[in-house]
Amino acid sequence: MSFIDFDGHTLEYERIPGAGNRASVVMLHEGLGSVSMWRDFPKRLAAQSAHSVVVVSRLGYGQSDPLPDGPDPAAPRRNLRKPDYMHREAFEVLPGLLAALQVERPVLFGHSDGASIGLLYASQHPVTGVIAMAPHVRVEDVSIKSIEEARSAWEETDLPEKLGKYHDDVEGVFRGWNDVWLHPDFRAWNIEAELPLIKAPILAIQGEDDQYGTLYQIEEIQRRNARTRLFKIPDCKHSPHRDQPDIVIGAVQSFLATLPELKKEGAR
Repeated sequence: MSFIDFDGHTLEYERIPGAGNRASVVMLHEGLGSVSMWRDFPKRLAAQSAHSVVVVSRLGYGQSDPLPDGPDPAAPRRNLRKPDYMHREAFEVLPGLLAALQVERPVLFGHSDGASIGLLYASQHPVTGVIAMAPHVRVEDVSIKSIEEARSAWEETDLPEKLGKYHDDVEGVFRGWNDVWLHPDFRAWNIEAELPLIKAPILAIQGEDDQYGTLYQIEEIQRRNARTRLFKIPDCKHSPHRDQPDIVIGAVQSFLATLPELKKEGAR
């Protein structure tokens, strides 16, 4: 594991080398994810695709610096994020982070919240491609129901101990994600208007049994952007890279093979 100092914080990341003439695949994790929660998937993808793969734990996740306390002194690890946090990550954080990592025109490979962040970034910045796995483009009732169930699991089961294996600040990770998704103002969150602005090819992947969103989420991407290829996976829930990793790697490899090589010699 490596660490990078960025914008006054230290973030953990991992870079798996690949061919220099291919765009780096930058993996953006889900709302409870981190570098380590991708497990061996990034290494498998790098080995089979020959693309460099870069994986980062966003601020507050994994071994990256924790988020500052929220506004409520009686509950300091609550309400750590605001409803526009994915827009902020895409437009205010990710451009500088990619520059610090010396990554140009990446293939952004995001899961869940990370997929939404990748789509948002690509609506304003040049990328080689976008892989959106189990993305969110708007809030659905099924999403809220599952996130409410996650809160019950946090309070009533050993979920804190399980997540604690992957995060230094597990309370901040869970509350920062769960509180904002269940905030009344978050029901209006929506990125559909940004989708037609993406100029790069898009691979939108979703499990047919995704408990956090219907297939509307990827179908709407294709309706609004003709450069979208859909890949629906039977017998698969919200984490296709864990439920059906071989199928996902095969689909991603096929998509990456359609992308142009980097023209700039030595670019990442």
